[in-house]
Amino acid sequence: MMTAIGALAAAMLAGNAAGQPVEQSLPTLTGGPDFGPRLERFAYPWPVQTINADIIGQPAEMAFMDVAAPRPNGRSVVLLHGKNFCGATWESTVRALTAAGYRVLVPDQIGFCKSSKPRGAQYSFEMLANLTHRLMVSRGIGRATIVGHSIGGMLAMRFAIMFPEAVDQLVLVNPLGLKDRSEEGLPYVDVDTLWAGEKKTSYASIKAYQQANYYHDSWKPAYDRWVWMQVGMYQGAGRDAVALAQAKTSEMVKTQSVAHELYRIKPPTTLIIGTLDRTAFGRQQMQPSLRGFLQSIPLVAPEAARQMPDATVVRLEGLGHAPQVEDPARFEATLLATLARPRR
Repeated sequence: MMTAIGALAAAMLAGNAAGQPVEQSLPTLTGGPDFGPRLERFAYPWPVQTINADIIGQPAEMAFMDVAAPRPNGRSVVLLHGKNFCGATWESTVRALTAAGYRVLVPDQIGFCKSSKPRGAQYSFEMLANLTHRLMVSRGIGRATIVGHSIGGMLAMRFAIMFPEAVDQLVLVNPLGLKDRSEEGLPYVDVDTLWAGEKKTSYASIKAYQQANYYHDSWKPAYDRWVWMQVGMYQGAGRDAVALAQAKTSEMVKTQSVAHELYRIKPPTTLIIGTLDRTAFGRQQMQPSLRGFLQSIPLVAPEAARQMPDATVVRLEGLGHAPQVEDPARFEATLLATLARPRR
């Protein structure tokens, strides 16, 4: 555990050196820091606001950051986080976008991060897309470039199908959902089983998964901050609610494929794909003898792009699942070049 504590301290000191608040100097529990089930004690880089929602009769809040550009260019970007990430993970991307003149809206989806995790929620990509559109309207944003990473990419595709007129461009960063994994033999796992697994979440389990799948067996101290961010939601009294939300959203990915509707994605679309991404949703639920048949995102992206009316694949050689974390400067240059392309 001393190694993990040292990693956390180094990551937080790095954040403080960059002028950002330090949430907590060292873990207070043997399992890690307790940031609260809604990351109440984890500082985000810009003020966090909320909008209200009603989820199965239960009041809920959707957290977001709305960051203005010093010299606006009149365009807006909405950044949709992945399952093991949060709005704060987009910090470097937001700084690059606002410096280039873009207004940036960064929601935490219901069930994730600083947003509510209502126990009775029946999660769907339609629900999350509808809430995201409602947030845009409430902030006076009629159209925007929608950028989605990982599960956020799957959400972005559903959003583009539901609200095509609200999308200038669609940018998918190593998205899930390009392939219906059920067709490859991925079995159904019920929520109770997934929930039991999520309750075992630890720094070690998250790091091992991300190192193997996201960062191609490499690791940088900067990654620890985002691992501890996730672990910190599981440490206090609300850990069961966090684990249940994560279990339900995992089932959502399995049961709500968008892969058969790629032809419905009308806006110009760019898939930014790290070539070393090993992610294949559900690999751990597959029989060991079948796991090798699950193709990772870089292998399925080209065929998926061909099914979309107007899609281009941009390959980031040597990067993995989270290029915005692994190599922010290279990712941001690619993203800004993508946004500069002609829009419809």
